[in-house]
Amino acid sequence: MLDLTPRKEDLDPIEVASRDEIQALQLQRLKASLRHAYDKVAHYRKVFDAQGVGPDDLSSLADLARFPFTGKQDLRDNYPFGMFAVPEHKVARVHASSGTTGQPTVVGYTARDVDIWAEVVARSIRASGGRPGDKVHVSYGYGLFTGGLGAHYGAEKLGCTVIPVSGGMTERQVQLIREFKADVIMVTPSYMLSILDEFERQGLDPRATALKVGIFGAEPWTNAMRQEIEQRFDMHAVDIYGLSEVIGPGVANECVETKDGLHIWEDHFYPEIVDPVSGAVLPDGEMGELVFTSLTKEAMPIVRYRTRDLTRLLPGTARSMRRMEKVTGRSDDMMIVRGVNVFPTQIEEQLLKCGGLSPHYQVRLTRENRMDEMTVLVEARAAAASPEARAASARELGHHIKNVIGISAKIQVDAPGQVERSGGKARRVVDQRPKD
Repeated sequence: MLDLTPRKEDLDPIEVASRDEIQALQLQRLKASLRHAYDKVAHYRKVFDAQGVGPDDLSSLADLARFPFTGKQDLRDNYPFGMFAVPEHKVARVHASSGTTGQPTVVGYTARDVDIWAEVVARSIRASGGRPGDKVHVSYGYGLFTGGLGAHYGAEKLGCTVIPVSGGMTERQVQLIREFKADVIMVTPSYMLSILDEFERQGLDPRATALKVGIFGAEPWTNAMRQEIEQRFDMHAVDIYGLSEVIGPGVANECVETKDGLHIWEDHFYPEIVDPVSGAVLPDGEMGELVFTSLTKEAMPIVRYRTRDLTRLLPGTARSMRRMEKVTGRSDDMMIVRGVNVFPTQIEEQLLKCGGLSPHYQVRLTRENRMDEMTVLVEARAAAASPEARAASARELGHHIKNVIGISAKIQVDAPGQVERSGGKARRVVDQRPKD
């Protein structure tokens, strides 16, 4: 793979500033953001007052721990526009979650917010190895989902040529990747596997494309998945992180030269790690739930938003800003099976050890005679699809899950192409257990 390390002179000065400079900027912006939220959003005025704190009580970054959290339910309770801090006529863009698990969460952007969003996504693409003039194939969905338009605006901001394909139409994705010769693809990792399947179905060599970087986000994925994609496409696979409530994609990104965690763009987003149960702030290096406070958002400032993503904060390496470790899972996605905590990424990690199995999978949870049962639905690779090979692969995966994760699972190995595919985020867990 190509060496895509950016030149230091091409970086924003704040990316390589001292920690003292970064923290001084954070404190200045945090004071202004808390004041903006308190003065302009009735919800924040109410919850700050109830907790006995106000914007003037922040004299250090550590004082942020005195302020209340914001959760997804707060956004739903204020649906649709109750969390906005500017008049509706000053809102240039509205995005929303899909609302599949409840009331959609709505986010708004002023024109300046959109510019900052484009800026942090452009910085993320550059950190990934993208350069002005590159062609960027965007396979994230366009619409109310933030992925497609966030990637689009960021690529344009960097000076790239955007190919706005969106999700789905997998045959056409392959055609355009080959014929338009994109340098960069931005897509969910699970859908990249579907694109890979289509290359192989057509008898095409995915390593022969012009792609040099894949920027993957919107769902947790493992380093084993990274190796799978990099080897089969001969390109760099880099992680991008974001969520609509904070701004969208571009909150943090890996640097292509190190791939050792995602640098958080701390000049715009202040991170904390808290204990998922008590809410106590944990020191850098400890695993917990990621919390963000926006530092520069106008339309919808967010204060101590609980992401439910589990990770830890680490010192900067390729950039001065702190890193977050790859997200291992979400506290609300964690499966509890017979008293054992299990994350989908743990299943994925064991699956990728099995040479006869493709990376596509789904976990199905049921309850029989008051006992939880976990069935892992996977599919065989074409070269290992005989009944004997599938049985051997099932035994191998079951052995890995039992030995590493500590629970017994039923393994169902289907023929190639049988596991549910998605043009966006994959549905990894289907919980069919009765609700108590």
